[in-house]
Amino acid sequence: MTSKIATAVKASKTIRPIAASSIHGIVFHQGFLWAIDSVNGYLLQIDPETDSTTILNTRNWSDFIGATGLAITDDILWFTNREYVYCCSLIIKDFEPQLFLRLNYDIDGIAVWESTIYLTSQKQGKIFIYDRDRRTKITHFYAPGIGLENITVKEEEIWLTDTLEQTVYCLDRATGETIFSVLTPFASPTGLAFNTDNDIGKETLYVAYADREIYIRDNPNAEPNYELQYRDRTFIHPLYFHYNREQNYALSNGYLIEMSYTEEISPLDPIELKDLEWRIALPAETDRQKIREVKAIGLPFTEQVKDGQRIAVFKFDNFNSEQRYIFGWKAILEVWSIKYQLKPRHCEEIPQLTEDFKNKYLMDNDNLSMDTDIIRRAAETAIGSETNLLRQVYSIRNYVYDKLSYGIKPHIDTPDIVLKRGVGSCGEYLGLLLALCRLNGIACRTVGRYKCPGDPLQQNIPLQPDYNHVWMEFYLPGYGWLPMESNPDDLFEGGPYPTRFFMGLSWYHAEMAKDTSFEMITSEGVKVEKETVSIGELALNHIRFVVLEELQPDFIDN
Repeated sequence: MTSKIATAVKASKTIRPIAASSIHGIVFHQGFLWAIDSVNGYLLQIDPETDSTTILNTRNWSDFIGATGLAITDDILWFTNREYVYCCSLIIKDFEPQLFLRLNYDIDGIAVWESTIYLTSQKQGKIFIYDRDRRTKITHFYAPGIGLENITVKEEEIWLTDTLEQTVYCLDRATGETIFSVLTPFASPTGLAFNTDNDIGKETLYVAYADREIYIRDNPNAEPNYELQYRDRTFIHPLYFHYNREQNYALSNGYLIEMSYTEEISPLDPIELKDLEWRIALPAETDRQKIREVKAIGLPFTEQVKDGQRIAVFKFDNFNSEQRYIFGWKAILEVWSIKYQLKPRHCEEIPQLTEDFKNKYLMDNDNLSMDTDIIRRAAETAIGSETNLLRQVYSIRNYVYDKLSYGIKPHIDTPDIVLKRGVGSCGEYLGLLLALCRLNGIACRTVGRYKCPGDPLQQNIPLQPDYNHVWMEFYLPGYGWLPMESNPDDLFEGGPYPTRFFMGLSWYHAEMAKDTSFEMITSEGVKVEKETVSIGELALNHIRFVVLEELQPDFIDN
């Protein structure tokens, strides 16, 4: 990723339709954005510059309630509603739906390209292709995701949004094969459309979102008067992306964020430590994360580098429990969503792990219970007869998701106890994933450590994460390290599970502490072990994020 990615250009604005509850299908037509409000049944015409909104189907709005897909071609408006495909004439402009096709299953999205109609169905897990003139099925492709998918067609490509995968897919229109996919910056994408900006001569992909947000309501009739409530939220936002075909990854919407990590000295017990060095890892430099600047907070630090990881070192000549300090660092980061585009075929002929990698990343060096019978049996069961590394990791992930449910505990138990209990935190999910991967010869490591609260519309205000967070990276010989989330994709009991964070991270993941402890202390050159005193007994940590702005790339790689 080069520095030109974040060069500022004219920003495409977020479009917020007035009075809309749940936007699904969208399309640009005659200088306006047309959209279906599925909840209200409104067919909306929106000025993308001013958000000025007009209801077009003033008499037939009830026929559009529940509609999700929208397309316009040849002066005909098409939409889907449950198992029906309807069309309306744009010449007559009465927007009275005419039944075009009825199927035996629900249809979600629709796209029309010349004489071909493309329909998506979450229940069938397929993209159906119909002949427009004969109204007969030509063929079908399997859908790449598991959520409700909307669709548009652009020349030789099919583009899909997926609500559960939080992903936009680009498919080959002839074969249905996924060319690449990118993560969306917001959850629940429900529609997409391309628009050409004549001022800059470039085409931008816009994505609609529809979900519910939590807010605090002031109710004067209640005691106490503040209530936790939900309300609909829907908007349309540009999706910027860049597919790096040579390095097999795709980047999407980036943000400039400020991250600060500080420690407040507040010892629980009397203590004195001489020549204390307090080490805190700085954010990592990766394919999706770059450091613009780092500044000290409270006290100065020197910087060391260990295995490529930058570490801030704070020094105290004579540290005791009577002292009070606040110290740490503040970093300005460029962060992007990333999705690696590797397939099982990339793992057919891979080199063997070196002995150094085996000794470092296949050993039980973190209380992983790899010598217990229950974990060894689980490692065998998880992969079955699979020999492909990528499929093995995917199978192990699904096995862990089948066996565990998410729950937070005050401490982390070993994988054998977690597997018996069936409930685990992100760290306990991670421990089980590490154990099963390493027993199957897959090099892996712990990474993390925080996530910025995930709404990039909340800019220039302090945001504090509720918890720290860890995930893992597994190693593909001949390529490198690939990320995999610990538990966030475990959405449903028994699956199917989304793959958004299988080889992918969103913009809000803050990467640091790779191949080293995030934080440690030494006294007179010797590491201070937890048995003597833990960092948690010495200080309180404070983590703060501020989303400064959305990065405007100088490409729109369509």
